[in-house]
Amino acid sequence: MYFTHAPDLNEQYHVGDRVEVFCDHDKNNERIRDWLEGIVVQVDPKMIAVQFQDSVYLTDGWMVPDHVLWCPKNSNQIRPSRRRMRVHQKIK
Repeated sequence: MYFTHAPDLNEQYHVGDRVEVFCDHDKNNERIRDWLEGIVVQVDPKMIAVQFQDSVYLTDGWMVPDHVLWCPKNSNQIRPSRRRMRVHQKIK
């Protein structure tokens, strides 16, 4: 296999990252277009796969059966999650 350059290890997104994608999805039994949090499940040279807990839809209205949307890495429709992570304190 021939590569023109080494893989970029300074990727903005990595597998397991929490991100938000601006997409069509269900909220309170209603389809809306808004930011939805998901988990990065695959990173390719040009695309990122994000899996969601909720049903998501393509722009033409079809539901995505595996809840995974693919986005270009440079898309303005994807961003790091703005939800704060819980900090668990150890009980002594």
